[in-house]
Amino acid sequence: MTTRRKFLTTAPLAAGAAALAAPAVQAQGAPIRWRMQTYAGAALGEHVVKPAIDRFNAIAEGQMQIELFYADQLVPTSELFRAMQSGTIDAVQSDDDSMQSPTEVTVFGGYFPFASRYSLDVPVLFNQYGLKEIWDREYAAVGVKHISAGAWDPCHFATKDPVNTLADLEGKRVFTFPTAGRFLAQFGVVPVQLPWEDIQVALQTGELDGIAWSGITEDYTVGWADVTKYFLTNNISGAWIGHFFANADRWAAVPDRLKMLIEVCFEQSHYYRQWWYWGGEADLRVNGSKLQLTSIPDAEWATVEERARAFWDEIAAESEVKARVVEIFKKYNDTMAKAGRPYRYS
Repeated sequence: MTTRRKFLTTAPLAAGAAALAAPAVQAQGAPIRWRMQTYAGAALGEHVVKPAIDRFNAIAEGQMQIELFYADQLVPTSELFRAMQSGTIDAVQSDDDSMQSPTEVTVFGGYFPFASRYSLDVPVLFNQYGLKEIWDREYAAVGVKHISAGAWDPCHFATKDPVNTLADLEGKRVFTFPTAGRFLAQFGVVPVQLPWEDIQVALQTGELDGIAWSGITEDYTVGWADVTKYFLTNNISGAWIGHFFANADRWAAVPDRLKMLIEVCFEQSHYYRQWWYWGGEADLRVNGSKLQLTSIPDAEWATVEERARAFWDEIAAESEVKARVVEIFKKYNDTMAKAGRPYRYS
């Protein structure tokens, strides 16, 4: 598939601009055509989104087709929301934080520090504790349909030098998410934002010292395990929170049966990631040969968790909506802690 950079250097400028600006249209009797861009590069996209799109296109039997684009192919990831809102693209798979959506819930997308311990926490928070209704309202207000939320992998550090204490993070230039970077900066981490496709080279050239963007499954899948040496078993979140979104007008134009099919295929995608990541995280820690495991002692890491609670209160003070989300996180985690094993072991 043509990358965004190659497209811009090989296609005539006028034709390229017209292609990017053209909205999805449906001639009478013709199939509905959508363009969706994911946050993920091609190697990762093979698992986190492509199976769902392939299934949808097959089951839709020509009535609707979704064309999938990977990270930065049509627009930079940071511009995904604006492109979807304006109709330049029809749908997006991303977290709120990376695509810089102008909503009160953006800060909670991706890795909100210590909000989840396991991947199952995310669908429970959205479907049983009220987060879905909050997200639906926030995005409806800005012309975007929030289709569904799901969990991805936990957030660990993969680094070129070993990390065995918090002091080892001091001054490390780390690729991470905006909110995670804001939290980690208090421990001396230097957050860096780069295009997804540039990360491996940046690690090779020394522009980056590490990443706090994924678990070990992605490190191996996308090639980051080839250019780092160490994997820190402590994490700042048990599961990434990501979503499927669509332009509200495009969504409204889709027949109800196909809307239902989209929702079912995307829910299946969430389930696929549940077991793909869960199994991969354990298997690669035990059997992977590229990354050496390191750990910060539990007592020292507990201070990071304590700082996260203060960070939650800082975020909650910013708006009523943020306060409601933080209150849900607190209530949920309190319930899990009181429930004990297997919900929480400590």
